[in-house]
Amino acid sequence: MYCNVLGARTYCYTGGKAFDPARPTAVMVHGVLNDHSVWLWQSRWLAHHGWNVLAVDLPGHGRSAGDAPASVEQAADFVAALLDAVGAPRAALVGHSWGSLIALEAAAQLGERSTHLALVGTAFPMKVSPALIDAALNQPEQALKMVNTFSRSTLAPPGGTGVWVYGAGMALGRRVLRSNAQVNVFHRGFVACDQYANGEAAIAAITCPVLFVLGSKDVMTPPRAAQGLIGAARQAGKKVRITQLDVGHNQMSEAPDATLQALRDFLV
Repeated sequence: MYCNVLGARTYCYTGGKAFDPARPTAVMVHGVLNDHSVWLWQSRWLAHHGWNVLAVDLPGHGRSAGDAPASVEQAADFVAALLDAVGAPRAALVGHSWGSLIALEAAAQLGERSTHLALVGTAFPMKVSPALIDAALNQPEQALKMVNTFSRSTLAPPGGTGVWVYGAGMALGRRVLRSNAQVNVFHRGFVACDQYANGEAAIAAITCPVLFVLGSKDVMTPPRAAQGLIGAARQAGKKVRITQLDVGHNQMSEAPDATLQALRDFLV
């Protein structure tokens, strides 16, 4: 569906179900150079099991207009404005990679309006190598190949959807990059990840339970890079759940069923 958020036309995939403010809502936030489609498997299940799903294209990405966020904080403001725009009083926030930082910051801003926080493929700090940031700006095709190589532990998930995930990731990245002729969203997103510094303060400020879905073979955001955030959440007395899958950085496509199960058991 389309809605107006902060004056811009915004696309949210709803799993084929009309939005109903009386049902619980899950906002699903993608990572750098991705769009709503990375959540297809998980979002459709939730939509057909009693949930409103808003798998969003961030501003300036895919089907959404508006200025592409230049920081995690700016993207989090957008998520809060999205809930206001659709009339959702509360929501569970689910984010992958850069989207996990956005969901975290938004949950801290929203306070009691955030019912759950699921961080998939997360890390804090989420530092990006200067070489990769430079390549995203000046050699985006080469950088895209690097990211899709580093992000995958398999070429096609065994027993999963049968999709060639590397090729699908390359095609998606090219499409999202072409969707914005004004801004290199690849470079902008990586800089936003690299510069975000509020993670531990945000995790201490949230009022909801938090789920970490990590990949044991993830070299983009390895599980050890999430330990500081996990420790900060526990120290602040948050309810913490951790699921570790034997895959790389793209848990939603490499282990679609296992990722869905982790989200389902947490949310339902």
